[in-house]
Amino acid sequence: MSDSPDTCPFCALPAARVVDANALAVAIEDAFPVTPGHTLVVPRRHVASVFDLTPDEVAAVMELLARAKARLDGLSRPDGYNVGVNVGRDAGRMVMHAHVHLIPRRAGDVANPRGGVRNVIRGKGDYSLSESDGSADSSGAAATEGNGRGRTVS
Repeated sequence: MSDSPDTCPFCALPAARVVDANALAVAIEDAFPVTPGHTLVVPRRHVASVFDLTPDEVAAVMELLARAKARLDGLSRPDGYNVGVNVGRDAGRMVMHAHVHLIPRRAGDVANPRGGVRNVIRGKGDYSLSESDGSADSSGAAATEGNGRGRTVS
């Protein structure tokens, strides 16, 4: 695990690894892909967390994330995507340089994809809303709370 820009693998990326770039960020294929096409979007500035990015850096990262999705849509037409960020070692972070994962998903790549990113905590991915507590109607829609807004579960 690297905390220093001097030893950070994202601070010294070979040009051949870069699949897209803008002034503030780069997109690369993950060296250890979860699925084919797994892409990382990395700010150029060495910063530990996406929460430390400037608004311009956030915009640059999001721009490349959208372009990476469009690129993958054209190349392999995935059935879906997971977008993820690990902040801190306890969240599983391996390289201490902010980056966003774009993971293409395909039908059948796991037995039960229900819950998506919720599966980072074993047993939390496949949840269901209980009708007995009023949190879902017979169609599965979220109940409306006193503030007039539905509860969001994702």
